[in-house]
Amino acid sequence: MGWDEVRKARQQLAREQGTIFKDWGGRIPIALIYPNSYYLGMSNLGVHAIYSLLNNYSEIVCERAFWERDNRDKKLPTLSLESHRPLSDFTILAFSISYELDYFNVVQILKASGIPLYVADRDERHPIVIAGGPCIIANPSPLSPFFDCLCIGEAEAILPAMLPILHEGISGKRDDLLKALASLPGVYVPLMHRESPVVRQWASRLDDFPIASTILTPDTELGNLYLIEVERGCNWGCRFCLTSQAFRPMRFRSIDKLIAQAKLGLKHTKRLGLVGAAIPDHPQVEELVTGLHQMGAELSISSLRVRPLSRIVLREMAKSGARTIALAPEAGSQPLRQVIKKGISEDDILEAMDKVAEQKLKQLKLYFMIGLPSETDEDIEEIINLTLTCKNSLDRQRSGCHISLNVAPFVPKAGTPFQWLPMAPMLTLNRRLSLLKSGLPPKGIKLKWESPAWSQVQGILARGDIKLAEVLANTEEASLSGWRQAVAKCHLDIDFYAHQRWDTNQKLPWAMLESGTEPAHLETELRRALPQT
Repeated sequence: MGWDEVRKARQQLAREQGTIFKDWGGRIPIALIYPNSYYLGMSNLGVHAIYSLLNNYSEIVCERAFWERDNRDKKLPTLSLESHRPLSDFTILAFSISYELDYFNVVQILKASGIPLYVADRDERHPIVIAGGPCIIANPSPLSPFFDCLCIGEAEAILPAMLPILHEGISGKRDDLLKALASLPGVYVPLMHRESPVVRQWASRLDDFPIASTILTPDTELGNLYLIEVERGCNWGCRFCLTSQAFRPMRFRSIDKLIAQAKLGLKHTKRLGLVGAAIPDHPQVEELVTGLHQMGAELSISSLRVRPLSRIVLREMAKSGARTIALAPEAGSQPLRQVIKKGISEDDILEAMDKVAEQKLKQLKLYFMIGLPSETDEDIEEIINLTLTCKNSLDRQRSGCHISLNVAPFVPKAGTPFQWLPMAPMLTLNRRLSLLKSGLPPKGIKLKWESPAWSQVQGILARGDIKLAEVLANTEEASLSGWRQAVAKCHLDIDFYAHQRWDTNQKLPWAMLESGTEPAHLETELRRALPQT
């Protein structure tokens, strides 16, 4: 045990409100592992939700673990935050995985903890290793050899049936326990899986499961913001978007429950963060934000759409002290926005600029993608033109609002209409990024972008099959050079995963799942997007 790591953990705990400490006696110890830093993990509302949900069971003690820079650089085993125990002390390791690039950290966490990486090499001496989260719901294949079981769906719908089986079988034979878990809806046990698809599970009534910050800490991306989940899913159906597929159908929490949750949060902080993929779609969103402001809350909203963009919501955000908002046109030209089914026009975007200018907000972040299906260099010029048109609109109204662009390459995601499509070649992505770099910063527009090289890695993992597990296992360090060395060693054809269009008739790596969306619907959406191809 490293005393420096223990000291840092104690300092983090001292700054927290709401930490749950439980005695281990007679309880199943579960380590909830976010395979990245505390700073990022404690900004993830899903971590708070599962931590609270598990600790609500009297027979369970759940502690958190993260993967910090020192762990990665020095290959140090991570310790649980609450009791500073090594992961090998826990009976169950539960990973929450939101981003494909964290797959590298998953592998390093298991290796550093002395736990056999492959399920086939474990026995009754080792913890049961499980995982859930958006990446697992979409495509568990690249990680499947490392996990005893994977949760396909929402924790609220899976854990109530899973935990009694774990409680009853954890002291018995490992194979018997895995067989029992494999019989549960929404649980994928790779070693036991046969033919029947694993059906994604979801919670039908969100009001039955209040989700909000369990722990408040200044040591996160969101500071002392008290987060409240407003809704789940999205009805807009953008063809590139995982959220609209993996978390469908869209469900809203009642305004009464949200107000009650806010009252609890306001006992700790004035700052409330409303979380969801499409918060403006809540049928009572204007009543909600007005009521929260009247209660003295300072509001932050995780997602706003260009259309509808409520003046009331913007006004209440501005009154609460918001200085920055983010909108996502995604594409610069109308034909390309139609391809991705964004559902907004340039007139909608310019109308949104008028609303932003009225509130005297200081910064507007615009999110765009490059490398979208059917995109050309002319579409990149349209991003530049649209951005400068937005800037001119704000400047004419003397709003004092500055624009910054966040740009990410398109990555095809499993379970979406674009799952069969390739990413744009690296040379194309870099050339189009160069066009933006030369066209926008000289005009006073700040530009941030995601690495095309790392986006390519993400794309390979997102559409990967079981062959990716060998590459991950052989990646000595989470760097591009480490990845490329492992790819070469394992003779992986990265072009197949990242840059080839797949036939809609071929078996997909995630074919063992039943997401709730008919493949025929996804094919229809693909044909509507690209009727000529």
